[in-house]
Amino acid sequence: MTGTVEEVIADPVGLVVRLVGNVERHLDAARVRDIVCAVVRARAGRRSLAQALHDDPSLLRTGRPPAPYCVAKLLMALNEAGAQDIALPRCGECGRACGYVGSSKGGHWGCSRCFDKPAVCAGCHEERRVVSRDRQGKPRCANCPDTAGDPLQELTELVTSLDAGLNADAVLAALGRATVRPAGQRRLAWAVVARPELLTGAGFEAPTPAVLRFIDELVKAGAAEVIRPACPRCHGVKALSKLLDGKRVCRACFAHHAAVPCFGCGAVREPATRDAEGRPLCPNCMIRQPENLEECVGCGRCKPVANRLPDGPRCQNCRPRLTAECGICGRTALCDMSRATGQPWCDRCQQRWVACNGCGTVAQARSGTWEAPLCAKCTNTDPEFWGRCPVCTLTWQLSTRPCQRCVLDQQVRDLLGDATGAIRPELAPFHEALTSAERPDVAIAWVSRSRARDLLERIGRDERPVTHEVLDELPPGKVLAHLRSVLVATGTLPPRDERLIALEKWITKTVQARDDLAERRILHGYAVWHHLRRFRRRLGEEHTTRLQDLNVRCHVTAANNFLDWLTSEGLTLGTCTQTDLERWMADPTVSYRNETGHFVRWSVQHRHARDLTYGTVRWTGPLSTIDSEKRWADARRLLNDETLPTPERVAGLLLVLYAQKISTISQLTVDDVHIDNDTVSITFGTSPVVLPAPLAGLVLNLVANRRGKAKIGTPDDIRWLFPGGRPGHPLGDDQIGLRLHKIGIRPKQDRSTALFTLATEVPAAILARMLGVHIKVAVQWQQASGGDWAAYAADVSRRVPENR
Repeated sequence: MTGTVEEVIADPVGLVVRLVGNVERHLDAARVRDIVCAVVRARAGRRSLAQALHDDPSLLRTGRPPAPYCVAKLLMALNEAGAQDIALPRCGECGRACGYVGSSKGGHWGCSRCFDKPAVCAGCHEERRVVSRDRQGKPRCANCPDTAGDPLQELTELVTSLDAGLNADAVLAALGRATVRPAGQRRLAWAVVARPELLTGAGFEAPTPAVLRFIDELVKAGAAEVIRPACPRCHGVKALSKLLDGKRVCRACFAHHAAVPCFGCGAVREPATRDAEGRPLCPNCMIRQPENLEECVGCGRCKPVANRLPDGPRCQNCRPRLTAECGICGRTALCDMSRATGQPWCDRCQQRWVACNGCGTVAQARSGTWEAPLCAKCTNTDPEFWGRCPVCTLTWQLSTRPCQRCVLDQQVRDLLGDATGAIRPELAPFHEALTSAERPDVAIAWVSRSRARDLLERIGRDERPVTHEVLDELPPGKVLAHLRSVLVATGTLPPRDERLIALEKWITKTVQARDDLAERRILHGYAVWHHLRRFRRRLGEEHTTRLQDLNVRCHVTAANNFLDWLTSEGLTLGTCTQTDLERWMADPTVSYRNETGHFVRWSVQHRHARDLTYGTVRWTGPLSTIDSEKRWADARRLLNDETLPTPERVAGLLLVLYAQKISTISQLTVDDVHIDNDTVSITFGTSPVVLPAPLAGLVLNLVANRRGKAKIGTPDDIRWLFPGGRPGHPLGDDQIGLRLHKIGIRPKQDRSTALFTLATEVPAAILARMLGVHIKVAVQWQQASGGDWAAYAADVSRRVPENR
């Protein structure tokens, strides 16, 4: 490729200006550039003009065809601007220089006298110059006009009889806006008069595009009986700008018909151009060719052109955007025009994934409203209207790029797979969980994070089987914790009590941080042999909850702080006296007093300290006010207020009515809910509790529609009644507490009120079995509430069975 040919591609306007300047001395370069840009606006046309003048510069002096018609247009425009050295275009038939020439196929142009070939007139049957044609399309000379009625009057009478809301002036005005030339108006009138059904829905069979413009103008003028035609393929009422198989079709359907696989990317779509070997290229591949990149006037970088403005080309990031009211959410923002609906579409709605209001499928919103969004299939049910993802051929979309799910699959394979993209068998469930995420956009965002990509690359490169021990070697953090949860939820890893593992590591670190060997031994015995040993025995097969973990950490922290205080005072547990302990107790800045008291008593019991006493306070009842009226008011609000989310309503009612701890509510599973015909019960302790009708309906709704925030790796059979943000984990008790606080429920105070009220109405033994509290706790609450159930057994024994 020579340098000049490269200039044809890189700077066609500059090349034309230079070639014209070599001939014309009376126009400056800036004026010539303006003329070239005005005559040929498209980049392909400018390159065609530059190539023609490069191949034959003599066209500027001779003006003789054959050459592209854009050359003739340039010659006419230059002469009109005052050029004196540029030739006028010459007719290809007679060779006469003309101020205006018409185009013909094959690069020929000529004057009207040569292009208007004589024909036999349908009136006089003589061979003469054709001036017009009659309604049968036959030629007429100047002496034999078609006198078989006035077509405009016939058209006016037809339209006014069809739609009484239009008068003759409105019809003629619409006709004038549809086509200006009298010959075109007559052809339009004859076509409509011959087939009146064109105005009532059959317009896609119009012989000329002017008929469609006429229909649009009539509708704009207020016609009620005139119907805009629908595309015969997709049945959408839109502009029918293409002719296919004798019918007017929309641009999208024509593109679907002409679509072929792109040589560059493989996308099946209408070619925008072809390469030097005739292979098709889609628009995306065409504009991304290196020779088609242009310098953006906004950012100065060479990028594909998104818009051409008077100041120059602009890339996608620098393109001007419309500030309008979004057709979906209704807010005023920067918008693009949706190709699916033709309405403004803001960035937030373009990226929004929702449950479709029409079919319930989780997909990208394409139309509808913010409250009732619709997916692509519900926006337009015609399969031919939408394109397909070029990779999976399943996703309905207008874009020719791979869909988000296919992009996600490729990214995950690049991270976890080998050189060929193959995934190891043990990672196949994990790969499936990522690529089948309900929200692929969320999964792409997570995979795109640097920490997540780094972890996935390490797992993919490590040839060892994926185990918890292998993951423990990776940098800890929230990303690793979430990744581990996904691997466990998909079955790649077995379940493990992560809170207990983290607690053990924290205790080891805390103990090792003490310098004194004796103190280290004491703290190790208290943390490991007292707390952890009892803790593991109490857990059994269950996993550690947040409050259990917090309780142990508080006790160990209290013991460590007390040992620090002793060291700062020059004391040890063995030398600490009661006076020293009371001096510590008198300090108002100390924390964890009750937990420290437990450590002191343990130290005395295990002979690490002597003659020390730290009293405890026996619980005698709730300290807060017992407000039964608020309890029932909260219950009525939770039962009847449908504006509150169902999970919050159920959790609040279980706390207010059944005195359940939020930690217990967090651990409830669907197996704890029992459905027997119309009876719904739930198990807190050893005996199920039958739920009343309003609460039973809420619980059934929660079981059917419970959804956590985990978008990646969520198992199909979620066992938790309140699923959380991590796959396979319930919603934390801290999060439930925050949600209840937001709706006016105070968990600690309201549970005390509920337990106090229930203790006055139900015996301690039944309370323990039904609510899952310890029998000693139930007895203490009964005593605090003043309930007297001493005669309960005697009362039951005196009851007479009904069947006697």
